[in-house]
Amino acid sequence: MNIRTFLSVTVAVVATAGLVACQGGGSSSNSTASKDAKVIATVNGAKITSEDFNREVQALPEYIRAMADTPQGKKEMIDTLVMRELILQQAAKDGVDKGKDIEEKLAELKKRIVVDTYLKKKVETESKISDEELKKFYEQNLDKFKSGEQIRASHILVKNEQEAQTILDQLKKGGNFEELAKSKSADSSAAKGGDLGWFGKGNMVPAFEKAAMALKEGQLSGIVKSDFGYHIIKLTGKRAAGTRPFDEVKEQIKGAIMPQKQQQVFMKLKEDLKKGAKIEITETQTPAPAAKPAAPAAASDKK
Repeated sequence: MNIRTFLSVTVAVVATAGLVACQGGGSSSNSTASKDAKVIATVNGAKITSEDFNREVQALPEYIRAMADTPQGKKEMIDTLVMRELILQQAAKDGVDKGKDIEEKLAELKKRIVVDTYLKKKVETESKISDEELKKFYEQNLDKFKSGEQIRASHILVKNEQEAQTILDQLKKGGNFEELAKSKSADSSAAKGGDLGWFGKGNMVPAFEKAAMALKEGQLSGIVKSDFGYHIIKLTGKRAAGTRPFDEVKEQIKGAIMPQKQQQVFMKLKEDLKKGAKIEITETQTPAPAAKPAAPAAASDKK
């Protein structure tokens, strides 16, 4: 994921958080920050702390969260938090935070947050899946876990060839691949030391796949150019075709059957809540009557 896409998501997240912050007088800074919280930016006297940063990162979708752990991602996130603070301060000066429209939206937002928090806690608590259930699914669906030959690789991705060459030289002199990936790579895998996990043929772009497949375990590639930039690849594992072991696919199975389990819990919760409630629906939405076909135009007189 590129930085522009990342930014568009972070802006949406912090904007929502900023709406809640308006209720506190226009500043989004955390007034209850712990003593250990580090100040990472100050905007007209308002402090933005490491706790504010971490809270916003946790609010991001998991597949984007790793992006904030890269140097460029951190910079973009801090810039976004600073911009939010500036907007909130100006909105307070203009009296926007006191408007009726804001109060109504805050009230509605609070309802949604309370409902979402309750459901998340309730559903997560009651939809846990035991190892026995996971193992049973695995044994009944062994064909789903067969795969061809696979490799495991890590990479460092940068935007220009000169930077890639500098990093490659460092690696050849004994530099730590994982640490360099975390500090230099522009890919979301940087947070995991560049690790891309296991993959087979057809899962990566051709240039990357060709270079990775040609490596021996533990070997480094040269500089590999793709549409994404310049890669340095390290092969970390190879395995033959076969059925993947249970421990390896356990989380994959959980992800596959969890939605159905959560849906069952949710439906039962709905029924239980309705049983003990007195509900009166005083008005129902009736579909609008179908429009009558237009009358045919009068035929013109013949001459």
